[in-house]
Amino acid sequence: MTNSELLPATVLRRKAVVYVRQSTQTQVQTNLESQRRQYDLVQEARRRGFAQIEVIDDDLGRSASGMVARPGFDRLVAWLCAGEVGAVLCFDASRLARNGRDWHHLLELCGLVEARVIDLDGVYDPCRPNDRLLLGMKGSISEFELGVLRSRMFEAARAKAHRGELRISVPVGYIWHREVGLGFDPDARLQEAVHLIFERFRKLGSARQVLLSLAADGVHFPRPSDGKKMVSFDWTPIRYRNVISVLKNPFYAGVY
Repeated sequence: MTNSELLPATVLRRKAVVYVRQSTQTQVQTNLESQRRQYDLVQEARRRGFAQIEVIDDDLGRSASGMVARPGFDRLVAWLCAGEVGAVLCFDASRLARNGRDWHHLLELCGLVEARVIDLDGVYDPCRPNDRLLLGMKGSISEFELGVLRSRMFEAARAKAHRGELRISVPVGYIWHREVGLGFDPDARLQEAVHLIFERFRKLGSARQVLLSLAADGVHFPRPSDGKKMVSFDWTPIRYRNVISVLKNPFYAGVY
């Protein structure tokens, strides 16, 4: 350990926080090596002289794009605000944040309480301009990588859609056939339920009047009982949201 990496006693008296995160549940279940390497940062914290070490892994399976809640990250921020953290250890910048708002907010708090940021490359002091510049670049690169990943996924989905091979969730009345692709569900009762809503709407011109008419006839509407598989259904008295979901779904108008 070089002199530049030695931590002052005031920092070591506080807790070291190891932040562990993976973006999706699939990664949590299959990418176990990444988890192991992130948890190994506990040993790195001990090696650097910390006696009190906390692991935050509440955000396993949560994206760091800023679009979903991350209770673990919020807890880390709260500890920083309270001055309890001496160092934040992460596998790389992308584990902590994939968006500039969260990343720079975290650096600002670390600078205010003189906490260090530690990753596989070394120790950074956000109070130092050079370290702060390098951390800012790492955060920007992480955010850029997320944009590239999103763009690649979107273009791949578009290419599959042009070939008619994009398997997206379909509403009641449609089904994906293994051989022919998208088609109507062979269950005549499902097709009749959907057709009946459109027939009544053409006659009555109002979703509410459609509901009243169908309810008076004792019509039932299917509700998936197996989640997204859409194989088995429970038939319950039709409700207003059933009528609206059919009338406003662009899939029934031919949008793919």
